[in-house]
Amino acid sequence: MQTPETSGPTLIGMLTPSSNTVVEPFTAALAWPLFPQVSVHFGRLRVTRIALDEGSDDQFGIDPFLAAADLLADAKVDVIAWNGTSASWLGFDSDDRLCAELTERTGARATTAIKSLNALIEAFGVKKLGLVTPYTPDVQQQIIANYAEIGVETVAERHSNRSDNFSFAEVPEAEIERMCREVAEAKPDAIAIVCTNMRGPMVAAELERELGIPVLDSVAFTLWGCLKEAGIDMTPLKEFGMMFSK
Repeated sequence: MQTPETSGPTLIGMLTPSSNTVVEPFTAALAWPLFPQVSVHFGRLRVTRIALDEGSDDQFGIDPFLAAADLLADAKVDVIAWNGTSASWLGFDSDDRLCAELTERTGARATTAIKSLNALIEAFGVKKLGLVTPYTPDVQQQIIANYAEIGVETVAERHSNRSDNFSFAEVPEAEIERMCREVAEAKPDAIAIVCTNMRGPMVAAELERELGIPVLDSVAFTLWGCLKEAGIDMTPLKEFGMMFSK
């Protein structure tokens, strides 16, 4: 673990969709107990719509990622993360390729939202998943199919039937809580709130206490993945969810 007395603060860089208004303020709020030993810095690439078509998929080509990563690399970040959930429907191997490219380009360790979620699914032994997203039914079904391929059954799901990325932030916390409670009725091993522009981070821990199972929010688990890559003690964040004790 780095400290100000040794090698300086740990610098985390996050790439986030351009139309996302949740990830920066909520990540800052989660990470505050670790400041100034850890600081988080952001870069954006254009993502405005989530769908299963070529126009949407083109947003996730490698060139925009590398251009944004180049700017974050100027800040000499120790870890760089894609704070977006595109691999959940594009396929998990898309994040493997992205991380390899980011590390080769910047020299920083790389991770993503979905790589972090999948590591937590393994750590918690999740075989039955409750899925909550803002997405359209076809995107939702592709996510469900991708998890089925790695042996994780989605036993219940709720989605808000939205495709405009900016609008995901407009889903109120009360609606997210309702969706989580509804999928909890199917007795999943854990619930995943999949979307880094959804206002789940501050309600997830309270839902865990109510429901008695992990509630894994995307903003929170992306931060978890970055801190894990950096070898940071996450104990100060345990009030924000079970994952920070893993």
